[in-house]
Amino acid sequence: MRAYELMKETLLRKTYIRIVHISWFATYGLLFIIPFPAEVWNWGSFLFAWSGCLLPLLLSAGIFGDDIASGRISVLITKPLWLGELYIYRLMGLSLQAVLHLVISGCVIFILHSATGRGNMNNLGLWILSSWLIFNAWAALSTSFSVVVRRANNSMLLFVAIGFVYFLAGILMTYSRKDTATVMFLGALKYACPPFELLFKLANGKYGMIKSVACVMHSLVLTAVYSIVGIIILSKRQFVCERD
Repeated sequence: MRAYELMKETLLRKTYIRIVHISWFATYGLLFIIPFPAEVWNWGSFLFAWSGCLLPLLLSAGIFGDDIASGRISVLITKPLWLGELYIYRLMGLSLQAVLHLVISGCVIFILHSATGRGNMNNLGLWILSSWLIFNAWAALSTSFSVVVRRANNSMLLFVAIGFVYFLAGILMTYSRKDTATVMFLGALKYACPPFELLFKLANGKYGMIKSVACVMHSLVLTAVYSIVGIIILSKRQFVCERD
């Protein structure tokens, strides 16, 4: 019962969350108005970037930062509740939102594609799976950021930080691709950050069975690591009742 209440709270904590979901669904419908040729437009890749990568940042904004800044977290910790449990159920609430959102998005894409024939839906099932996996990784990382960043600044900070890191990676690949430090940096980016590249290849059907399973497990392990770090930080923080 407590798990259900905490996961429901994750969905209902802000009105704009429902608005974001509805807006995201509407965007798929609006894009079908544009006559993209099948050979250059894959609906799965848009689903991956739009709902898999961007959506979790919006849904997780202030997921802990708001409670900490307002002092509400002090009320929560007076209950017989381990803070790690609060973290886990809130993250699960985000993950379940992603499942429902991606299933509905897949149905919308399928119906509109069947009606219009625009674009293509190659490997749509793999795109949905990959979108859910990358969603969880982003959501866990953003939720852990929210433990230490005030209010809803966690999502913006993560967005800017990742943008800067990939910008730096692009520069290094252009001017010093074979340098040892560059190779190490790109390897860390590929395997320690949310596995955008690996899951993108998985969704495109680039991997066989063994590599696909390894890619899925790698993504789940990363999500677990991000979560464990967030839980440890949350459990060690001291909270006061006053607002920040």
